[in-house]
Amino acid sequence: MSDALVPMVAAATLDRVSQPALPSLPWRDPHRVPKEELTAFIARLEQACLDQPRSADLRTCLGMARAMNYDVYKSFDALEEARAIAPDSFWAQMKYAELHYRLRALRRAETETLKAMDLAGNLFELAVARRQLQEVRRLTREGARNVQWTKPLAVPAIVLSLMLVAVFIVMSWR
Repeated sequence: MSDALVPMVAAATLDRVSQPALPSLPWRDPHRVPKEELTAFIARLEQACLDQPRSADLRTCLGMARAMNYDVYKSFDALEEARAIAPDSFWAQMKYAELHYRLRALRRAETETLKAMDLAGNLFELAVARRQLQEVRRLTREGARNVQWTKPLAVPAIVLSLMLVAVFIVMSWR
């Protein structure tokens, strides 16, 4: 190792030591996690979030764990809190975009992934964001159904109600 790298390596080591460590994941394959372990891990993360309310990394981990537990709304809440705590956090933004991607809200996933690309701090993060953006655009191009609920449903609801009333009248007439 050259002498020029020693101060940088020492500074990086000190930074790592001074930062609180995130809880390690107790599994390697997320598809084989027992429900009890995942629930206990989520409880530990929730407690850690209460102990360190300004930690965006803990909130990001909590959002990921809740997503693995199929608790989408709470996952969104945790990831949105992480983004609010640290608006410049790449991983909070990336996991928020990934959750939209996994739910196939592709337009929103593309927008959020582009924001994550802007926050990428190194080539690895940029490569992760680009890979996800490619996948989102591929799904969009291949016609993955992405329904936008922008139209009012009052007219179809009224028509359906009238049809049901008409069927009821015809059935009671006989």
